[in-house]
Formats: sequence, C-alpha cells, structure tokens
Amino acid sequence: MLKTLLCIPTFNAANHVAHLLQSIQHQHLQPDHVVIVDSGSSDGSLEMFRSAAGVQVMVIPAEQFNHGRTRQLVVNNVPQADVVFFMTQDAVLAGRDDFASLLACFRDEKVGAAYGRQLPRHNAGAVETHARLYNYPGQGRVRTISDVPELGIKTAFLSNSFAAYRRSALQEVGGFPGDVILGEDTCVAARMLLQGWKVAYCAEAQVFHSHDYSILDEFRRYFDIGVFHGRESWLRREFGAPGGEGVRFIKSELAYLRKTRPALIPASLIRNALKLSGYRLGLLERALPLWLKRYLSMHASYWNCDNLIP
Repeated sequence: MLKTLLCIPTFNAANHVAHLLQSIQHQHLQPDHVVIVDSGSSDGSLEMFRSAAGVQVMVIPAEQFNHGRTRQLVVNNVPQADVVFFMTQDAVLAGRDDFASLLACFRDEKVGAAYGRQLPRHNAGAVETHARLYNYPGQGRVRTISDVPELGIKTAFLSNSFAAYRRSALQEVGGFPGDVILGEDTCVAARMLLQGWKVAYCAEAQVFHSHDYSILDEFRRYFDIGVFHGRESWLRREFGAPGGEGVRFIKSELAYLRKTRPALIPASLIRNALKLSGYRLGLLERALPLWLKRYLSMHASYWNCDNLIP
C-alpha cells in the first residue's frame, strides 16, 4: 500500500479552514500524513489547524515562501511518503473518494503526476465558470510526450490546487524548482514528460476551486505567467508557445458568454486584451526596474526572494 502525504501551503486561511478540513475528514481514504506549511498567518488560522486531529503545522517566515521551494521543503521532511498530494487552502474536496480516485492513477507505474478536476464555486460568475469548464473537462486523459504535436504546451498542464506526485518521479526530475514565481507544477510535469513519465488528468477526483479575478488581477496574474515563461524559456522551446491555446480559450469563452451572459462580452474582450498585454510585458520583465515588477506582479513577494535570479 502506497504511503501518502497531504501538503497544504497556507497564509491567513481562517475563512477556509472549516470547509477545507471537513472535506478532508470526509474522505474514505485518509492521507498517512497531513502537513500545513504556513508563511506567517496572523488571522487565527494557525490555532485552528493546530487544534485539528492528525494535522502537523510547519511555520516559515513569509519572506522565505516560494511556490516551489516551500512545497519541496515539506516533501523532504516526510521521506516515507510514496505519493504526495497537494491542495491549496481555498480548495474543497467535492465528494468522499477524491483522494482515492487520484491515488488510483498511480496503479500505472509510469504515471509520475496526476491532478483532479476543478469545479467552479457555487456562486461563481460566468467567466470563472467557463475557465473551469474549459481547463477541466469531464473526461480524463493520460498524457505523454507524444501528445505535444496535438496539445502543445497544454501537454504539461497541471494544477497544485489538487494534484499528486510519485516521489520517485519527483526526485528523478530534481524536485520542485526553488526560484519560480508560479508554475512549479507545470515545471515538474514538463520535466517528467521529457523523462518518459506520464501525467494523468483524473476527472473523477474533484474539488471546488475557482477565483473571481478582477480585470486588474488578471493582468497581474498574466504578467507573472509571462515572467515564468520568460525565465523558464525551455518550456516554450520544448512544448511550444502558448499563443494557439490562448486563441482557442478566447473563442471558447466568447461562445460560452454568447449563450449565457452576452452582456459580458465587451468586458471579456478588454479582459483578454489586458491578459495578453500582461503576459507580453512579463516576458520582457528583465528590462523593467524592480519597483515596477513588484507593482505589476500578483505575487509581489517573489521579488524579495533571497535566491531571485537578477
């Protein structure tokens, strides 16, 4: 039987703790270890997590948090786990067999990573609902490097809001990168694919998780994605640029809004134009002053990291 670890990075998660823990406790398959790694919460959530049975809490200074390095810290601290689950603090498991369904993907010994389906929140708007329906369809799929001609950079898509990794495969590709602004999951998935591993999308393993981003939030998020793709240029070299996938997404969103909320189409066009502008600006971030990058970035604390590449 595979030993499992669940890792959840948190920061001021008080509004999410009750639903998150309840959804974990309701699972038929319980992880062997549950670790909360918190980066300086001040809202009482630490005490809530510490009072939960079977939950270990690690605390790191906020300035040391990095999406990749922090996750790898937990992986290293629990070496007995064969498979490591990851969730984010705002994800809620949808059923009672979501861990079990995701773990079942690893019956195939060549699956190095797997991720579940993200469903829109109950009060989600049309734009965030479409994003989840587009990126997380109802049919699962196992991807290999041979899918690149068809899927391009989407081949390496993976989300740590609900994902799992085979420890041996994670170690083989060097673990999570320690200096990324985001996309640590995509980096690992891409490296696994290049090493001959498979990445599984399991539509039966589900969480409720979506974001009501403002137009400015979207700009900043896509600035960060541009930073990520610019600094990890090997991704575009090996898997192709994301331009074609972006066009398909916009066409799909417009078609969805025509059927559901046509009044949102003008705002959608502005939103997508700003996303493209943010992405392209992020690709050029090395030419920008540090103060401006902090201002434009959704993850502004990244620019304070000790190991930041100049």
